Amino acid sequence: MRWTYSCPHCNAMLNPDETVVLIGRQGNARALIGFHPQPGNYRAYMPPGVQLEEGSLWEFHCPVCQDSLTTGQAPGLCALDLHTEDETQRVFFSRRVGEQATFVITAEGVTERHGKDQDKHSLELLELI
Repeated sequence: MRWTYSCPHCNAMLNPDETVVLIGRQGNARALIGFHPQPGNYRAYMPPGVQLEEGSLWEFHCPVCQDSLTTGQAPGLCALDLHTEDETQRVFFSRRVGEQATFVITAEGVTERHGKDQDKHSLELLELI
């Protein structure tokens, strides 16, 4: 299956190959970070010398328009648009390093939940649907 992601603000495609590329910021650290496109796969590709401290909270931004991907309704989550063969969905994922929580939402509601930490966002998730 091919997953294509775009920014919910400017609609720019964020994975020209198989890696979703976002700007990550935490304190003084700033880097382009690659993520595996499959919802629920938590593999991240870091530039040399960039460390992700377990439990740290990162901000993610679109590398094209630089808008924040943090959601107002769920500040612990970021959002991207996911385009598959037949539909567009919104994907929400945790901003906290090591926390595994991903949600795929359509107009009908939550269609997929991934990760061992998804229950930590149950109240935030109610705000999204």
